[in-house]
Amino acid sequence: MRDVERYLTALWYRPRRRPSLLQPLAWLYGAVVHARRSAYAQRWLRAESAGKPVVVIGNVTVGGTGKTPLTVWLVESLRKRGVQAGVVARGYRRSGRRASPREGPQVVRADSRWEEVGDEPLLIHRRAGCVTVVGEDRVAAARRLAEEAVDVILCDDGLQHLRLARDCEIALLDGARGLGNGRLLPAGPLREPAGRLREVDLIVVNGAPEHASLAGPMFPAGPSIDAGPATPAPRVLGMRLVAQLAHRVDGGSAPRPLETFRAARLHAVAGIGHPDRFFRDLEGRGLEVIRHAFPDHHPFAPRDLEFPDDLPILMTEKDAVRCAAFATPRMWHVPVTAQLDAADSQALLDAICLRIAAARRPPLAAGRPSEAAGRLIGAVGRPSL
Repeated sequence: MRDVERYLTALWYRPRRRPSLLQPLAWLYGAVVHARRSAYAQRWLRAESAGKPVVVIGNVTVGGTGKTPLTVWLVESLRKRGVQAGVVARGYRRSGRRASPREGPQVVRADSRWEEVGDEPLLIHRRAGCVTVVGEDRVAAARRLAEEAVDVILCDDGLQHLRLARDCEIALLDGARGLGNGRLLPAGPLREPAGRLREVDLIVVNGAPEHASLAGPMFPAGPSIDAGPATPAPRVLGMRLVAQLAHRVDGGSAPRPLETFRAARLHAVAGIGHPDRFFRDLEGRGLEVIRHAFPDHHPFAPRDLEFPDDLPILMTEKDAVRCAAFATPRMWHVPVTAQLDAADSQALLDAICLRIAAARRPPLAAGRPSEAAGRLIGAVGRPSL
């Protein structure tokens, strides 16, 4: 399975030079995507409200783009503006949803098992300290979250979940991977046609926009999106992931600066959507790493990390969630924090607060805005959009 995933990844992100044998399947997939979107556009299918404003954070490509760090950053940044955000997620590969689907949405606790709620929702809850709800049915999960004391619902990875009505859409792209070969699944990494990016409110590029697909009119130097000239391009913002200290997975000893691992080689383990980003970041800090890439959300077992030496093992924070039960003193994880420059940070938060306030503002005849809408309106400083 790992070999198949590696082959497809290499196929998706290499230059687009010749026709793909998978292209007929991509056309079929595209027809299904188009039919589904048309059904919602024509109101044959209807989006359902959660009862509170919803911000969707997603992507148009398969694989990691940095949604989890950005979600944590948004929760913390909105809180500083007096806006309480909660998070809804599917809880990918959690065993609980298969074991008893009738139980409905599940609220994540600090002591929840990742097998039951998913690794990313558990990480978000622990890092951001916000109410987090997981569920296969995102509408039901969002409505459960709306019962809590939150002003805004952040939907992690819900861009294609059209049944959940939303007030703001943020699409993330990886700067090194971009849109890949520009083809739809399974011939390429795209979940939706690239033109879908014209419809979102904001695009956030994680890391330097190195990929050739990010060199069109949409971007600061920017992808070439197939849409009509009358369609306004959404604002494109930059983000980077920054790591400072390594922490023991078993909680023992104090955190260490990454530079202290330069003395010898080490094992770098990554079971995330884009392992190479983690490896490159470590190597960029002067570390000599032995790379071990695993599929995203890989359910680690002790045998996966039984390397025939005593070298340190560095892994991502998401991997550490799945390895905590059998952690040894040689295992360290490296948390990352999303960072945006001041202008982009202001633009992103202003855009979210303005759109949500507009969604909560009642008609003029109805009188004064609700208390939640007032908080959101007050959370906007001087808009920079």
